[in-house]
Amino acid sequence: MAPVTRMRILRGLGPALGAMLAGAALAAPDAAMQERLAPCIGCHGAGTSETEGVPSLGGQLPDYVVTQLFQFREKQREAPPMNDVAAGFSDDDLRAYADAVATLPPPSRSGPPADPALTERGQALVAKHQCNSCHGPDLAGRDAIPRIRAQREDYLAKALTGYKSNSRPGYDPAMNEVAQGLSEAEIKDLAAYVSRL
Repeated sequence: MAPVTRMRILRGLGPALGAMLAGAALAAPDAAMQERLAPCIGCHGAGTSETEGVPSLGGQLPDYVVTQLFQFREKQREAPPMNDVAAGFSDDDLRAYADAVATLPPPSRSGPPADPALTERGQALVAKHQCNSCHGPDLAGRDAIPRIRAQREDYLAKALTGYKSNSRPGYDPAMNEVAQGLSEAEIKDLAAYVSRL
């Protein structure tokens, strides 16, 4: 599968999202935005989520975050309570939150590294499904494609399962297509391996 381009990802989201992304500069959050981020940090953590099923936001790029917030606001992606949180956001709010979230430090992992057998299986799956062609060579994301490196294992497994069943539509069909070829054991291995990077 060829790498997914930024334009392909943004296709279909509409001119409002394109306008928000065009030429926006990354800015450090001011004190008011830090205060507004407090509820986000309450569930997602200050970079690393400690809450089961809730993804870590640290290290995510602003274009990815604004895209997700837009999808929550427009109910293109159903994920309570995020739909309610984003419902009243203006386009400027979406960008401001995305820029603030992007300042959170990448997630850190305190558990043991992957054992050699898991590492071998995980690396083979990453290569086979070309995960690094979209998510970057170190799986830290790029543009509107998320960082998956060191993401919560349970969240990664849930996301992959959702893509496979088509219960989680992507803003581009690439993940749904890739996930169709994954067995339950491969989803488990990928999630375990990537979460330990």
